[in-house]
Amino acid sequence: MIPPALAPFLAFPQALRAQGFAAAPEQTEGFIAATGLLGPRSIHDLRRAAQAIYGPAQERLEEFNAVFDVVFLGRAFLAPAESKGEEVRRAFDAGEIELLPQPEDETPSGQDATALERLSTRPLHGADEEAVLRAFARALPGAVPRRRSRRLRAGSGVLADPRRAFRELLRRDGELSRLPRRHRQPRQRRVLLLIDVSGSMKAGTDGALRLAHAMVQSLERAEVFTIGTRLTRVTRALRYRNRDQALTLAAGLVADWDGGTRLGEALGIFLSVPRFASFARGAVVIILSDGLERGGPDALVQAMQRMRGLAWHILWLSPLAHAPGYQPETSAMRAILPYIDDLADGSSAIAIARSLVGTVPFARTGITT
Repeated sequence: MIPPALAPFLAFPQALRAQGFAAAPEQTEGFIAATGLLGPRSIHDLRRAAQAIYGPAQERLEEFNAVFDVVFLGRAFLAPAESKGEEVRRAFDAGEIELLPQPEDETPSGQDATALERLSTRPLHGADEEAVLRAFARALPGAVPRRRSRRLRAGSGVLADPRRAFRELLRRDGELSRLPRRHRQPRQRRVLLLIDVSGSMKAGTDGALRLAHAMVQSLERAEVFTIGTRLTRVTRALRYRNRDQALTLAAGLVADWDGGTRLGEALGIFLSVPRFASFARGAVVIILSDGLERGGPDALVQAMQRMRGLAWHILWLSPLAHAPGYQPETSAMRAILPYIDDLADGSSAIAIARSLVGTVPFARTGITT
């Protein structure tokens, strides 16, 4: 049961997010810790601590204070009129909310990219892909590239093992016939999977989530995010062993199914959160998207430049790459080609599985540093 004194501190970030403010879990923990350390004497001290921790923009400070008054003072709150061009910067939420187009302006086929956001939910159910998923789960651990970790293990190697050597000296009265050695223990590289859930990717999203569940279950370290008009981490939901339960939980977390496309903005927010950006450091980054970005490619290029500096290998899976000799046609995809190591087929669950197991980074043998 939550203590009554702690309840407003947990309700405050929820109220902030409802009004479009950034409120990460780390900030909430810092706010509670700061309150305990400072020992505020009045509500004004608590308000200043909240402003320092959450850091609202100066032009939205009045609205921030109004949300604070609602939670901590119980005052009535009138939401201000929506301002155009205002961005919602959340650690898990990308971009502003825009009005949906009129029905006659929509393209229900989902083949064209759009910058508009449509929020919806979708049930994810297993399909007749059991054989493919089982084979994929068995083959993936052996195909994922490995690296040398800092953890040492006894065995043949170039590094001496002084602890074992001293034990041998004590056991053999100071005689040592062979110097014990040790080597750096290999481990799997982290795999980061970013799945585009926009309307143009509607046909393959379900199969991609089922493969993502198999990946999380079979690998030591794997992270899965969905990107569209928002950024959502679904790794924790996919860690449930039961696939139907995991996919149901993941479907409940993602709110921007079949919406617009904001790849550059979503990747930029992913990289702006230090915890998320650390998932890409030294990892095999897999981006499943058709790259149909609405607007200029500048945001996507900047995000991919930084991703290139963090990742060990970047694999882009596009449903448009099923044809032999495929060459990207959009300006955004052509602009980011220098930052992509491999461009492979992502048109179906079977094609994605083949691309992951058989493409260049997974086909390498030996241990990489």
